[in-house]
Amino acid sequence: MTSDNPFDDASTARAVIDEHGTLTRWSEGARRLLGHAPSEVVGRPAAELLAPVPANTAGTPRPPDPGERRWYGTVGLRHRDGRTVTAWVLAHLRPAQDGTPGSWLVASPLEDTSPAPGDEALAHAALVQSPCASMVFDERLRLRGVNHAMADLVDLPAARIIGLRPTDFDGRAQGSELEAVMRRVLATGERREIETFLRAADQTRAHAWLLRVAPLTDAAGRPCGVCFTAHDFTEHVRARERLQLVNEASVRIGSTLDVTRTAQELAEVCVPALADFVSVDLLEAADHGAEAAGPPTAPVALRRAAHHSVTPGAPEAVARLGEVETYPKTSPQAASLLAGRSVVAGAQSDSVAEWLAWDERRFRRIAEHGVHATMSVPLQARGTTLGVVVFTRFRQPESFSADDVLLAEEVTARAAVCIDNARRYSRERETALALQRSLLPRSLPQTAAVEAASRYLPAARAGVGGDWFDVIPLSGMRVAMVVGDVVGHGIQASATMGRLRTAVRTLADIDLAPDELLTHLDDLVVRLSQEAGGEGSPGEVGASCLYAVYDPVSRRCTLARAGHPAPVLVPPGGTPRRVEMPAGPALGVGGLPFESAELAVAEGSVLAFYTDGLIECGDRDVETGHRALAEALAATPPNRALPRSPGTAPATGSAAYGSLDEVCDRVLRALLPPGGAADDVALLLARTCGLPASQVATWDIPADPALVGPIRKQVVEQLARWGLSETSFTAELVVSELVTNAIRYGARPIRLRLIHDATTLICEVSDTSHTAPHLRRAKTFDEGGRGLLLVAQLTQRWGSRHTADGKTIWAELGLLDED
Repeated sequence: MTSDNPFDDASTARAVIDEHGTLTRWSEGARRLLGHAPSEVVGRPAAELLAPVPANTAGTPRPPDPGERRWYGTVGLRHRDGRTVTAWVLAHLRPAQDGTPGSWLVASPLEDTSPAPGDEALAHAALVQSPCASMVFDERLRLRGVNHAMADLVDLPAARIIGLRPTDFDGRAQGSELEAVMRRVLATGERREIETFLRAADQTRAHAWLLRVAPLTDAAGRPCGVCFTAHDFTEHVRARERLQLVNEASVRIGSTLDVTRTAQELAEVCVPALADFVSVDLLEAADHGAEAAGPPTAPVALRRAAHHSVTPGAPEAVARLGEVETYPKTSPQAASLLAGRSVVAGAQSDSVAEWLAWDERRFRRIAEHGVHATMSVPLQARGTTLGVVVFTRFRQPESFSADDVLLAEEVTARAAVCIDNARRYSRERETALALQRSLLPRSLPQTAAVEAASRYLPAARAGVGGDWFDVIPLSGMRVAMVVGDVVGHGIQASATMGRLRTAVRTLADIDLAPDELLTHLDDLVVRLSQEAGGEGSPGEVGASCLYAVYDPVSRRCTLARAGHPAPVLVPPGGTPRRVEMPAGPALGVGGLPFESAELAVAEGSVLAFYTDGLIECGDRDVETGHRALAEALAATPPNRALPRSPGTAPATGSAAYGSLDEVCDRVLRALLPPGGAADDVALLLARTCGLPASQVATWDIPADPALVGPIRKQVVEQLARWGLSETSFTAELVVSELVTNAIRYGARPIRLRLIHDATTLICEVSDTSHTAPHLRRAKTFDEGGRGLLLVAQLTQRWGSRHTADGKTIWAELGLLDED
């Protein structure tokens, strides 16, 4: 024994052998065992000390395997006086440290290990004083031994309960259950483990216990009793419950991008695992998706977003869902928000009492339900304070512990990120919806060519996208109908949609044919893709589009599409069918041609234009979607209608227009799931109208200026037959100018056509020249150049369009009296 280590009494022989098998250390115990001094063996090979084991030695183990880290066995060692010493040796491989190689520590006990006279007393003291609560029962389940820890648990004097059975000192059901387990252990000889929740005599709440019942046997191996031990593993159970709650929170919270639903999920996850009642209150800015203007200041206005209780109906709630409450500085909610940390308070604390005195209604509610503890945790994410979560206990008797605070903060932090994501999504969605509303037509124009109705529904989850539709009046009573879909969702897709819709209107205004219009639109999408790219990589702007032009005079429709679903035609009293037409490449591919198709459309037919979100909804394939669309279009319209979405035309006009509105609703109900579509949907229905031949007059014009006068006379007579004599003077001047220009600058044959409906008179002059006229301002002494300027002054609008055979100059005159 040394002063440095009083326990090193040389009762153990120790030696250290390096990686080369050389002895590096030799203890006093080793000298006592073999007689060698350290100076005689240190630095020499350890193998020199080995000697053969006597033949009668039992239990000699195998030599150590390569890579083995521990070895033990009986070995023969050479004593300094030449005799062989038999010793049991334990060797450990010690890992390298601080760059030094590993070494083996070899140890062998020197003293006799047989039981000493005092060992029995020591073992008895260990049983009695062990911190592990233990009892010993005999074969008749009578208590024969109990240690101090168990006596404290049952709160009975140990000496007084000796001889009793478990049911004698524990009259609860657990006593009978424990006896039944002990009988099975005695009968089978197999140990049993039980996990249960029990409240010990000296505890205020139930703890989690691991009960072990093991058989005791005599020298012959027969069961002679049982040993019962109790281990309190409440902290392990609580840690497991906390981990389970955190895991459940990560799974259940944030299932949607809805702020209110996310807040409700937070409240439901924490009840009853963490509290009996949980409320989630959001600052006004966070509740509406906006950024907070700055840190909260007292008093704080909070809107109740969600709450949940162990009691059905949450009678403990003072604020109703959606209600705004103002909290003073002394309230736990405001104190938590102002401090930026969790605040735990009892119902009887001074600050809470001051607050409750200010709010009598809340005071009565707390007293009625026995609320005794609250914990307020601020909702914070990405440096922004969103609101506060209040955890309340009234059924659980314990106050909130430090571990409860950490758990609440962990769950709340996860939920705050989900709420912030939902808030940001809501803000972006509202912005995109506002942009979408501004870009889609507020109402569809009333034309003589078609009656139209439309619907636009944003995606249920992905948000608004790039779907759009439009109805564009053209010259000659014609009308253009367009529907398109930009790839992607969000503000970027809506902005791209707005640019394409504007481009389509501009190209339609110069009366391009459908295939030519799509070619120009394709060039625009290619440029947008190049602008969207970065660092030499191409962008990902893409779109599909369908463009159709219907002429009510000829009752023919010309269509072209760019990677878009073909429209469905429903003839009057007929079966819906898809229009056969070339598919065409999607916009943005570039360089590939588009083809037009032309078909005759009977008056009263319905053309259905739509985006792929309508027919490709859910697990339904495209063909099934087309069949469902055809069935919905063929069915009789119902009497009720769905709420109208952004961009929907108002239900005004004729009864036929109203029926189209009902058809739109029926189609959406039939094809879309109750929760909304995964992609945004645009639907445009147009019922065609025909212009009677009696409202059209046509003349072939000889290329002789002298015949302009007779033509003017025929026009006046035709207007008189139509009952439009009031417009004769203006129409006569316009016809004279247009016909004279065609004779002077155009090419034969020349044709004049008058078209009218209830509101408009159209004058059209066609020739085979492709040279378009230009409006110019004549100088003072010019003899000409004032014709088209005069036409522009006398008409509502005028223009020219190219045809396959040349061009047509047209002008529109209003027939309604202006106020």
